[in-house]
Amino acid sequence: MDLSLDIEEYRLNIRAAGAIIHNNKILVHRDINKDHCCLPGGRIEIGETSEQTIKRELQEELGKDIEILNYMTTIENFFEMENKKYHEIYFLYKAEFLEEESKKIDYVMHNVEGKEYLRYEWIDLKEIDKCNLLPICLKNILKEEQYPVHIINDDLTNNKNI
Repeated sequence: MDLSLDIEEYRLNIRAAGAIIHNNKILVHRDINKDHCCLPGGRIEIGETSEQTIKRELQEELGKDIEILNYMTTIENFFEMENKKYHEIYFLYKAEFLEEESKKIDYVMHNVEGKEYLRYEWIDLKEIDKCNLLPICLKNILKEEQYPVHIINDDLTNNKNI
């Protein structure tokens, strides 16, 4: 069961994601029906660590095994999507594919669960500002390469604390 709860007018999400970087490009997850992308991962399940979540999600979505290299950030993320307010706790780790052949992938990958609307694309880190990557504070984390860091990102009140 995902750690996602509706409490009053908010949805509380506990999410984990992985930053997989090859040849100065980062793997992003895109729903072709939306105008933004995010780093691959998903909601943490009850009794599961954030590291276990990323490994499970990448195996389920891409059929790929990964290893966690290091912890990067925790973001307290407040935002609105589809007329719903979210309070999200977001854990990010630097990760890498385990298989050497997978480390050479530079093409668009598709979801192995049959979700045709999902794409996994490589975005050049030099072009990251042109990409609608959410949460937006991830761009600075990836560019500055200084972690670990704890960020409060409040798009609901525009109150940012970095």
